[in-house]
Amino acid sequence: MTRNRSLLWFFAGTIFTSAFLLFLVQPIIAKQILPWFGGSAMVWTLCMVFFQSVLLVGYAYSDWITSHLAPINQGRLHGAIIVASLLSLPIVVGVDWKPHPTDDPAYLILGLLLVTIGLPYFLLSTTGPLLQSWCALTIQNATVYRLFSLSNLASLLALVSYPFFIEPWFSTLVQAISWSWVYTLFVILSVVSIFFFTHHPCCTEGIGSKENELKGEKPTVKMLFMWLSLAGMGSWLLVAITNHITQNIASVPFFWILPLGLYLLTFVLCFERKGWYDRRRYALPLVLILVISAWGLQDGRILYNLYWAVPLYLGALFLLCMFLHGELASRRPALGYLTRFYLMLSLGGALGGVLAGVVAPWIFSSFYELGIAFVLIGLLAALVMRSLGQSAMVAALVVMMACGWFFYRQVEVGYASSRVLMRNFYGTLRVLERTTPESGLVVRSLIHGTIKHGEQFMANEKSGLPTTYFGHSSGIGLMLDRLVSQPKPIKLGVIGLGIGTLATYGRVGDTIRFYEINPQVLELAQREFRFLGESRAKIEISMGDARLSLEREEPQGFDVLVVDAFSSDAIPVHLITREALAIYRTHLKPMGVVAYHVSNRYLDLAPVVKMLAEDAGMGVVSVVDFREDINFSLNTTHWVLVSRDRELLQSEEFRKSAMEIKEIPGMKLWTNDFNNLFQVLK
Repeated sequence: MTRNRSLLWFFAGTIFTSAFLLFLVQPIIAKQILPWFGGSAMVWTLCMVFFQSVLLVGYAYSDWITSHLAPINQGRLHGAIIVASLLSLPIVVGVDWKPHPTDDPAYLILGLLLVTIGLPYFLLSTTGPLLQSWCALTIQNATVYRLFSLSNLASLLALVSYPFFIEPWFSTLVQAISWSWVYTLFVILSVVSIFFFTHHPCCTEGIGSKENELKGEKPTVKMLFMWLSLAGMGSWLLVAITNHITQNIASVPFFWILPLGLYLLTFVLCFERKGWYDRRRYALPLVLILVISAWGLQDGRILYNLYWAVPLYLGALFLLCMFLHGELASRRPALGYLTRFYLMLSLGGALGGVLAGVVAPWIFSSFYELGIAFVLIGLLAALVMRSLGQSAMVAALVVMMACGWFFYRQVEVGYASSRVLMRNFYGTLRVLERTTPESGLVVRSLIHGTIKHGEQFMANEKSGLPTTYFGHSSGIGLMLDRLVSQPKPIKLGVIGLGIGTLATYGRVGDTIRFYEINPQVLELAQREFRFLGESRAKIEISMGDARLSLEREEPQGFDVLVVDAFSSDAIPVHLITREALAIYRTHLKPMGVVAYHVSNRYLDLAPVVKMLAEDAGMGVVSVVDFREDINFSLNTTHWVLVSRDRELLQSEEFRKSAMEIKEIPGMKLWTNDFNNLFQVLK
């Protein structure tokens, strides 16, 4: 008994450590390579695809060796690979992987991930199902599936730990080295677990009837499909609701932690013990949350309302995942097929994540995957509720049809309220038109997620007026008015095209060079708006990540370089670091200006820019323009101007709107290796 208890503790400790490291390594690796590849969403997506693929391979490996190798050979093979993985440490990406202009970034990212973290991540992914299988063989009456609950608890702890306790205080290099030391501890735990397992009587004397006892009834094709579907819809729902909340409702930093935490919590509860989920108790809440959530997607009073939509869809995620994962837990197979069960869960999770996170942005013009998820969950509920009687199944089918009707209305309303609706890898773009209440002028705007990225009057006599964040009284407006009042031509660089509003400041002889990563933004700026076409300046467009483009270009000699790249309301951190400012300075004239647009609902970025300027030996001024004028399409703005020309920054026009930048106690300089969004939350 004592031996079995010791073995169980080693198994549990190894599984807990592996799950914690598995969840922690993804942001550590991704943050190392973000500055090299421009910090684009492509990096995160490729990382997600890589990690999901390796996880799937790890689960397949666990299923294969438990099905084809004797227990003692399983231990020997796995132990050899575990020890060999130490050669991969530390997980620090070598500078040799830094891309050259001719390199394909996708292949390079996948290659460096494979070499740097491939083997350790593979072994971490095998640990849960493999050790649970060994636990079933060696420990009588062990509640093996509770170890799966434990692994999800470890993942939940890693999720909370990284943004609040690790990222704010440690550089990515320290994170990578520390992770490598903890991985070494995991290897030691694994080797000890393997030693105890291979010296257990089940390995030394054969498993005999124990193997037959564990096998039980072989899962049918129908059961495999249910495992796949239930796991896949949970993953699909997580991605769809996270995207809907963070891109359409509230682009709050760290907000993605809440849906992911709820998703993991449902796994913990459903697999910890049976009492947390009961089909009969969840039937009515399931019906209500499905219908209300589907209805909310086509009702404008709910769809973009922070106070109604966020609790509604977080509640929907929790209740629906309790249903999906509770049904999964109730369909657990005999322990002999445990690894097959986890393989199907992994495959379903990967398919759901890829369909909602990668495929949907390319085939849908808006966020339709959430409405589709509600319909499919209604169908799954109908299949599940058959056990409660025919009337329960019919009721579930009625709910599914109601979700289908609301989805149809969502599509219809979306197209009716938008002049243009487009979507790709970078999010959803909408072109809207409205009429100003007093003047009756038609105004056309571009919306990215929840944030307005520009607005233009359609009347010819007013189409050249700078609007939104770029009015004459804004920080950038004051700077450009000063420059264009002088006879010499200017060269302006702009990171972030929007609808090209700043082009309206251009004169004959001036050059304005825009840097834009999203091809659909360029398409709409040229087709739906007139700032670019009507500008008297020479307009240049550079497509791709701005920082990478500037790093590769010859010095441009900008009088002003505007940093105005935001994805919805979130800042691309790689554009506001010491290394980024060093790149910008190579493209400025000696007394040129970097103008940072830091207007933001959730982050106080001015202290970050001030610290960067002081580190570079440059002057800084913060210009705030308090203005909300719907008739003239002007918004309150906050610009921080940085230049070696301190006399320019202290001139009267800036002093009138200048605001002191309050320092944040304990804040460190932002670099490629370190940043702390948590510290600058308003």
